[in-house]
Amino acid sequence: MLTILARSCYIPIMSKRIKVYEYSNCSTCKKALKYLDTNEIEYEAISIVEHPPTLTELKQMLEHYKGQVSKLFNTSGVMYRELELSKRLPTMSKDEAIQLLSKNGKLIKRPFLLTEKRGVVGFKQEEWETVIRP
Repeated sequence: MLTILARSCYIPIMSKRIKVYEYSNCSTCKKALKYLDTNEIEYEAISIVEHPPTLTELKQMLEHYKGQVSKLFNTSGVMYRELELSKRLPTMSKDEAIQLLSKNGKLIKRPFLLTEKRGVVGFKQEEWETVIRP
């Protein structure tokens, strides 16, 4: 059974769908969602741990980062350190790295915002504004 935590506000001018993969205990995710709520931007919040982005979504995000797969990893996370990915990642293929990310949301840098045409990981208000309102 797929359970998705969804918060949204209706804005007639917003015609594109915005997905935000987030972790409820992450202060940066909370700040990002507050920004969206305050600006009354419609979005779908999805637990990144329970339902990591799909392979297709990860590949889309990778395109936004010009193939730099390391940008998608939560390099400050416990699991990243436990798996010694700082040593392993440089020798992994992009497909191997994407497969690993698709199986474990804790490895993915968050929040993970994806629209129909753009995407960004982490939360920097200026970046989000260019993605949401290009």
